[in-house]
Amino acid sequence: MSQSVEAATGLPRRSAVWADAVRLLTGYSPDGREQVEWRDAYLRALEDDLAVFKTGPPVHLTASCIVLDEAREQVLLTMHAKARRWLQFGGHLETSDPTVHAAAVREVHEESGLSGIVVEPGIVELHRHALSARFGRCEEHLDVRFVGWARADAEPVCSPESLQVRWWPLDELPPQTHAELGALIDRARRRP
Repeated sequence: MSQSVEAATGLPRRSAVWADAVRLLTGYSPDGREQVEWRDAYLRALEDDLAVFKTGPPVHLTASCIVLDEAREQVLLTMHAKARRWLQFGGHLETSDPTVHAAAVREVHEESGLSGIVVEPGIVELHRHALSARFGRCEEHLDVRFVGWARADAEPVCSPESLQVRWWPLDELPPQTHAELGALIDRARRRP
């Protein structure tokens, strides 16, 4: 990227968060064929230095966090305003994020209103998904997912990006949630 293009976009070439994403994904040991394929696709996408930012290509990385209570019996979810579904917390990486993990930590705190969530540094899962027109120029998210832990009595606060935020017992998830989040929740619960 020439200096003039970098100046025009305001995005840093080979940013710290880009370097971290490459390091994180290269060190990730997937547990299945789909995870291997997605990891390799993410690394190919990162051949474009700007694929870590929303204002980069329409297919780019995001960071998210599934939050479980310490007893592994409940999950904290957000009714995402754009997606109109119960999801984990997450979103786009920002140029101020030093790492992908830091982006997930920032997103979970912003969207849940909880400061006591402990987010593990390792990837728990990758998830690649196409987006509807409600997401503007974003066509596909290459989501890097982490797991966080919180006390079940912690009271979340609904952010402007959410319609609702609440704890759900794992055996009473809202309709359609298991299809979207089942594998992620199962992987998170198996963490040591």
